Amino acid sequence: MQESDMELLFLSLLLLLTLLLALSLRLLFPSNKTSDHCTAAPLPPGSTGWPVAGETLAFLSAGRRGWPEKFFRDRMDKFSGDIFRTSLLGETTAVLCGPAGNKFLFSNENKFVTSWWPRSVEKVFPSSLQTSTKEESLKMRKLLPGFLKPEALQKYVGIMDEVAKRHLRVHWDHNKEVNVFPLAKIYTFGVACRVFLSVDDPNHIARFSDPFHMLVAGILSLPVNLPGTPFRRAVKAAEAIRAELLGIIRQRKAELMERRTSEKRDILSHMLTTSDENGEFMKEMDIADKIIGLLIGGHDTASAAITFIVKYLAELPHIYNEVLKEQNEVAAAKKPGEVLRWEDLQKMKYSWNVANEVLRLAPPLQGNFREAITDFTYAGFSIPKGWKLYWSTQTTHRNPDYFQDPEKFDPSRFEGNGPAPYTHVPFGGGPRMCPGKEYARIEILVFMHNLVRRFKWEKVLPDEKIIVDPMPKPANGLPVRLFPH
Repeated sequence: MQESDMELLFLSLLLLLTLLLALSLRLLFPSNKTSDHCTAAPLPPGSTGWPVAGETLAFLSAGRRGWPEKFFRDRMDKFSGDIFRTSLLGETTAVLCGPAGNKFLFSNENKFVTSWWPRSVEKVFPSSLQTSTKEESLKMRKLLPGFLKPEALQKYVGIMDEVAKRHLRVHWDHNKEVNVFPLAKIYTFGVACRVFLSVDDPNHIARFSDPFHMLVAGILSLPVNLPGTPFRRAVKAAEAIRAELLGIIRQRKAELMERRTSEKRDILSHMLTTSDENGEFMKEMDIADKIIGLLIGGHDTASAAITFIVKYLAELPHIYNEVLKEQNEVAAAKKPGEVLRWEDLQKMKYSWNVANEVLRLAPPLQGNFREAITDFTYAGFSIPKGWKLYWSTQTTHRNPDYFQDPEKFDPSRFEGNGPAPYTHVPFGGGPRMCPGKEYARIEILVFMHNLVRRFKWEKVLPDEKIIVDPMPKPANGLPVRLFPH
């Protein structure tokens, strides 16, 4: 039995015990309270499922069976295409659907809604318990744009190109078959360590790459801190990574004090040398947790995207040929041995359209939560303060109302003005566009350039199952057979 199946079984037993406890308390302490919320508008239609447990099991099971969209489509058909009520992770949740729902949540941050993460995330990152999720989100929003804006990232294109070439030389060359997903994680983690921390020693990276993958696997699992559970392993892994990072942070502080390194060379130096509006600098533990969050964001989503790009290029030879043609044209304009530059990426329009179509069909980020910070009305329904809200790529990405023939792989959807606003949202949208979008674009295009010019490939398992847990991934890691050019 696979670990994910074991976790589902464990979750089912826990939900059953929770249900029995809830029913017992209901019988012992009956409540005559009525809702205090405004009755001018009804609550959204839907079902909150089992007491306390809600519909979490159905939500997780749909993804692990490879049909994450089923959870949303079934409820949109049954209740409303605009909004429905459910209960996820122990929280009453309103799911806002379609481009209108996406636009509302992306455009009303800190007016009607604020960022919210499950309690399991807060337990893994203890520094976040000292401040609210809203404050943590604002901190990162102030820190990141300057470092991740295109003009700041241009200098890293050549560095990412060198990392990609070294990665392929070490892990792909001289192999007849490779497992793509774990190798994609090695590549993106190496890039993140180099760009965020200026760490490129493979031995140094290896010391916290294994616990890092354990952290990612368990951070959004059932938050049961018992021996042997994915969540306990995630907590222990975070402690190990934090200890390693604190050593790097203290060494960098010493170097900055002695002026042995240039200021703001990477985001670690940026965090160490940038004060807030009160003139205070971030604490070491806070920096360590922020760096872990950045490593997760800069590694896990991109590795999933790269894996599915490899998958679709194996399945669609005509698409692969067009990507190869474009990348060969880019290479032909360069001197032998010259690394990629920012201007080269601007010529990779078709390749980025292909990547966007992959992100439509297999978005690494399935959706995200918000929390209502005031009572408000949406689509004629009342949303009480404190309710959680959720947006999902699954309400638009494969919806024929927004994408004609949605199951067809068609990069031309992204030519010209591209899809309608707020329908293609792998990076969020509007004011809540992911600040790491440009970083991800560079990382993905650099890898595509080097991979297609080195190899053609075919899938070893033509019908390999895709699961979502919580990001999409091939059940067997996507083994492919390589054919060097």
